[in-house]
Amino acid sequence: MRPADLRSQPRPGPAGPDLQELMGLVARGDQEAFSSVYDAVCGPVLGLVRSVLRDPAQSEEVAQEVMVEVWRSAARFRSDRGSAMTWVLTLAHRRAVDRVRAAQAATDREHKAALLERTRDFDDVTEQVEARLEREQVRRCIRTLTELQQQSVTLAYYRGMTYREVAELLAVPLGTVKTRLRDGLIRLRDCLGVGV
Repeated sequence: MRPADLRSQPRPGPAGPDLQELMGLVARGDQEAFSSVYDAVCGPVLGLVRSVLRDPAQSEEVAQEVMVEVWRSAARFRSDRGSAMTWVLTLAHRRAVDRVRAAQAATDREHKAALLERTRDFDDVTEQVEARLEREQVRRCIRTLTELQQQSVTLAYYRGMTYREVAELLAVPLGTVKTRLRDGLIRLRDCLGVGV
């Protein structure tokens, strides 16, 4: 280059504080320093977060959360452990990964809830089938009873009548009804295989 060309080139102005120095100022609550930090890191933060999340709206939200975290936790930045940009991008990456994990956990919870709901329907069907089978078995066992035992059990247990009402309806002595009921229930128990 010729000397005339050098004069036409813009000369850099006085160098401002670098990112590390700005972080120190931000740690002390300097809003202008934070504005400079924001301008320097917001693009890379958004790019990194977007590469993890892929959703533009969520990426912007997480990037904003990262910048708030930078403002609140700037005092934790230690220049002896790395550059300010690396520290901020580490915060961004962690926050983005946390968002992905939270979304996955929510999806897993919804999936499990859907499975549980489906399982309940299966259990309802199972219970209905079991109840129907038990009713059939009880009917079959009732058919093995004598006629007086069948009538006594049906009136007392299915219609809710008292022993005295059963005796009056069947026109038999109360003691006979009690004996037939006891004998009928013993035979039902044995037929159904129910233990004492």
